[in-house]
Amino acid sequence: MSTKNSIKWFWSFLSKHKGKMIIGLIIITLVSSMSVINPKISGFIVDSVILNKMYQYLWPCVGAIVFVSVFRESFQYLALMLFERSSQGVLYDMRDAVYRKLLHEDFTFYNKNRTGDLMSRQTGDMDAVRHMVAYVIYNVFRNIVWLVAAIVMIFFVNIKLAIAFLLVLPITAFFVFLQMKAVGPAFSKVRQCFSSLNSYVQENIAANRVVRAFAKESFEINRFQKENAAYRESEIQASKLWQRFVPVFEFLGTVIQVILMIFGGYLAIKGEITLGDLVTVNGYIWMLTWPLRMMGWLINDIMRWKASIDKIYTTYTAEPLVKEKPDAISKKVEGNVEFNHVSYSADGDNILKDVSFSVKKGHSLGIIGNTGSGKTTIMNLLCRFYDVTDGSIMVDGTDVRDYKLLNLRENIGMAMQDVFLFSDTIEGNIAYGDPECPFEKVEEVAKLADADDFIRKLPDGYDTIIGERGVGLSGGQKQRISLARALLKNPSIIILDDTTSAVDMETETQIQKALKSVTEDRTLFIIAYRISSVKDCDNIIVMNDGKVIESGSHQELIKAGGYYEQVYNHQYGNFNQEIEEKQ
Repeated sequence: MSTKNSIKWFWSFLSKHKGKMIIGLIIITLVSSMSVINPKISGFIVDSVILNKMYQYLWPCVGAIVFVSVFRESFQYLALMLFERSSQGVLYDMRDAVYRKLLHEDFTFYNKNRTGDLMSRQTGDMDAVRHMVAYVIYNVFRNIVWLVAAIVMIFFVNIKLAIAFLLVLPITAFFVFLQMKAVGPAFSKVRQCFSSLNSYVQENIAANRVVRAFAKESFEINRFQKENAAYRESEIQASKLWQRFVPVFEFLGTVIQVILMIFGGYLAIKGEITLGDLVTVNGYIWMLTWPLRMMGWLINDIMRWKASIDKIYTTYTAEPLVKEKPDAISKKVEGNVEFNHVSYSADGDNILKDVSFSVKKGHSLGIIGNTGSGKTTIMNLLCRFYDVTDGSIMVDGTDVRDYKLLNLRENIGMAMQDVFLFSDTIEGNIAYGDPECPFEKVEEVAKLADADDFIRKLPDGYDTIIGERGVGLSGGQKQRISLARALLKNPSIIILDDTTSAVDMETETQIQKALKSVTEDRTLFIIAYRISSVKDCDNIIVMNDGKVIESGSHQELIKAGGYYEQVYNHQYGNFNQEIEEKQ
């Protein structure tokens, strides 16, 4: 990744606020240049008011110094506010752009990036960007103006003295180069360690119940201490590197003062400059030494910003593997699905191998198989969370890769295996797909999912606020809310990925009866481990090691005497099989 590209990307956001920035820079130039006035007045007071006894000018000079100071500080406040507003604007636009990009990334991206790391880029790294605009750019430009203005004014006082001061600048530039070269990698490591620490904390807070259940508090504390120590050490190492240069810049500032005292004093004794000139130049000295003393701190901030903007840009430029075609179509999906010799591989593993089946609108397909057999992957490919490696998936005769992603997924309602509920009311979670829908519709789908009864028993009913990821609800209750959320979309294709695994058999039977009334003209996919979940489907496929090893109705698979029959016997015993054969 090129740093040049990341800086160019940063500039695309900064340029939107260039109007305020330019006004701010003009004000900085004005007020910083005004800093040369007071030393000049001070020199005039020494030469004219004190030495030449022109006392009538004393109070006007004092008044001028006060006026210049008040005027300068007032406009400096205005410049600071312009830079702060610009920084917040850049931060808002950049954070919004990165967040939008994150929402459009595919499952592969999130499989490879930790949540805590992504969060650190949206918080800590973004704050480094804000600090750069609000503080660093302002101070760098102000210090440059001070440096140039001071040198120019000293040239007007005495050329020899100005040249003596200029000799320090090449030495300063050399150490600036060394510092930037040394601290860049160090701050990149700091940001990496911070992201790792942030990821660890996020994961353990989310998994706090697992930690407590296994009594692993001490173990996790030790792991946290290691992550924390790694971050601390990276900060210390970075600080050691850049603080080595701080004394150098402090020393160079002192050198300038020494030059003034020795060489300036010598010129005053020889009569080449007046005592007032010496006082004037002394007033300009802080305009030379302050930028030198700030150099180490500003370079530190710049290199932190560089490390942060590189990380943010890396996230932003990550290209999803699943992309929408420029000429992608958008149309109402009827629900006819066909898998044609579909294979899928990821990270060198062949997850699906030559899978073929078809489901017509209004029919249902049950998918059963052992863990890791590829059941959920089939549905992820149908929704285009991933793209097939070989073969094709057709919906209403059109390849899913030819649909607009939003159009395809709007027509599919999916109750996922890993139920995620937001920290919101139960009504808000069910109505997530259509927030503007009437309450009656929410209530209707809750009844279909057999969730209405338990919801009404909660303290605030549908207005009950549930914790993050559905904390406070049982597994079965979360599954039923997830099912209601999928049904509320009124999709053409419904996917139930092990949706009833956490409910009892009676509840499962009630849900299946209710589903029959809403799936008559919809395509239904049921992924399950239980035979009871799929036995009423029009067709059932059995998956093993990424392949379809059996296919047929419940009765056909029982008679086939294969894997399906073994699972059935394991779950129900031979007695139930004998009853079904008699029927």
